[in-house]
Amino acid sequence: MDVLFQSAAAEAGKYCIGVILTGMGADGAEGITQLRSTGAYTIGQDEESCVVYGMPMEAFKRGGISKQLPLNQIGSEIIYQLGKQQ
Repeated sequence: MDVLFQSAAAEAGKYCIGVILTGMGADGAEGITQLRSTGAYTIGQDEESCVVYGMPMEAFKRGGISKQLPLNQIGSEIIYQLGKQQ
């Protein structure tokens, strides 16, 4: 996950939307934080809707998350953000 987000940061930066979902450990936290630092909008699944809050929690603690949302609201938020970028 980190390599994916780091590649997106390098290639598209602020034109990306990054999402990190439920999972164990810190995989993706460093990369999504780097992506957000380029100006990208990033979403983390909220604790209440996660089976395991590890990955979103680590990303949030590192400042890598613009907004935390329940899983069932993430798709709508992506569509909303894409509409703002046009």
